[in-house]
Amino acid sequence: MALLFVYDKDTFSLDDKMGDAEFEIGPFFEALKFPLKGLPSGTIIYRVEPNRQNCLAEESHIVWTRGKLVQNMILRLQNVECGEVELQLQWIDVSGSQGL
Repeated sequence: MALLFVYDKDTFSLDDKMGDAEFEIGPFFEALKFPLKGLPSGTIIYRVEPNRQNCLAEESHIVWTRGKLVQNMILRLQNVECGEVELQLQWIDVSGSQGL
């Protein structure tokens, strides 16, 4: 589980907490184990459904696109009256790296 804290940026006073959100990072790492080389760009590897254990506002797809694994998410903020945050995760293979 990944926990995200959202603050506003104030110049002359302390930053204000805008809320927090959590999401499951496991499916993203699981998708990295798939044999991705040779897949067509736009291939959906996983679909992550919103549920009570995550803050997803809508279904999120983990997609292989242009040589990168990408997940776009819209997360509902918790511990605040209302609000959402858009987030994108990307995994980019770097030549010479050992990966996970």
